[in-house]
Amino acid sequence: MSRSPGRKQENHKISRELFVLTYGALVAQLCKDYEKDEDVNACLDRMGYSIGVRLVDDFLARSAVRKCRSYSETADMIAQVAFKMYLGVTPSVSCSSATGNEFSLILDKNPLVDFVEELPAERASLCYCNLLCGVIRGALEMVHLAAEVTFLQDRLKGDAVTEIGITFLRKPEDRKHKRN
Repeated sequence: MSRSPGRKQENHKISRELFVLTYGALVAQLCKDYEKDEDVNACLDRMGYSIGVRLVDDFLARSAVRKCRSYSETADMIAQVAFKMYLGVTPSVSCSSATGNEFSLILDKNPLVDFVEELPAERASLCYCNLLCGVIRGALEMVHLAAEVTFLQDRLKGDAVTEIGITFLRKPEDRKHKRN
């Protein structure tokens, strides 16, 4: 039996909606389990980190990307390939430092908040999508790039866009080896 070409996309859309709804239920449960938003944020980051550590193998196998030679190439790869592949969106990338190690991923549309209107007033410091920061940090660490990843702006908190900041913590090393 053959599948119709449109069927796979339909399943992909259903899977994404199911993921978004399940993610919302997860965050709601964490909010019930933890009194402090900081604890929920830390738990989401840890979960995301674990996902990122495992997801990088799938990403490298499915995308067949070449090795990035600079931090800007890495940031572009995250935005143009990884976000598109897993979330169906392509954030814009901006470099926010003269040293070239700080970047922002700016999402006009964040699919994880499709069914969320606003955060409750008592959860003002909740970083609802902190899972994304952990995923990026975990995946980067698996390719030997230490990074700090944080939300800089969040539409759920009234900002115009959602902005994720990535700061690479080590300078790229020259891997030139002397031959004996």
